[in-house]
Amino acid sequence: MSGWKTGVKRLLGRAGFELVRSTQNRGGVDDFIPFEATMRAAKAAGMSVGDYIDGVMNGTPGATQSTVDELRTLGVFAAKPDTVLEIGPGSGRYLEKTLNECSPGRYEIYETAEPWADHLVDTFGVIAQPTKDASLAPTPDASVDLVQAHKVFNTVTFLCATRYFFEMARVTRPGGLIVFDVMTETCLDPGTVRAWATQGGAGHDSYPAAMPRGTCVDLFADLGCTLEAGFLAPMGVASTEVLVFRKQL
Repeated sequence: MSGWKTGVKRLLGRAGFELVRSTQNRGGVDDFIPFEATMRAAKAAGMSVGDYIDGVMNGTPGATQSTVDELRTLGVFAAKPDTVLEIGPGSGRYLEKTLNECSPGRYEIYETAEPWADHLVDTFGVIAQPTKDASLAPTPDASVDLVQAHKVFNTVTFLCATRYFFEMARVTRPGGLIVFDVMTETCLDPGTVRAWATQGGAGHDSYPAAMPRGTCVDLFADLGCTLEAGFLAPMGVASTEVLVFRKQL
């Protein structure tokens, strides 16, 4: 599951919950937020699961909605994508808000946490594809209008992220969009690095994982995708950069 941070384990521990290990470690953070405990806690708080994770567990209320609002402003949903693919939707907080913005005929997910994947299939009628390494093999070439991943690539290794990048470009149709966030140098001024070093990463030295912005832009350019926009979104004790690419016709 994407988007968890240092305080999650502490907060859940105080509530009597424990993080459980994912069935497939991607080389980065190898725990995910437990399904049943999180659902119970959100219900007890009278909040949606997404709002509970944003506001209580991550301490960034409204973060998901603000990202989706910015994507709307940039026109990401204007073309009413008919096919959407999301990598690592986790609790589905971005998935749910995406569905509020558009009504795709097909929404595929690649999620390694099976309880969450099952929940998203049952709740939203999405299609859970089998996961293996950093592959999107079940999805055909040039078949997706919008490919997205939120709070995923700052939790995995460089090679895992870049292997996904190749796959994302492969499955996106010409004219389609690719949206994801990474922790670029834009997010890493000295004060922020100090904050991460002193407040983040407890028990998870691989999180957050940095990714050079130029590497992303140059790689996607080589794969026939043009950077259309970038903006900062809250993550942990600082921020992550959301990048929007369009695959050339």
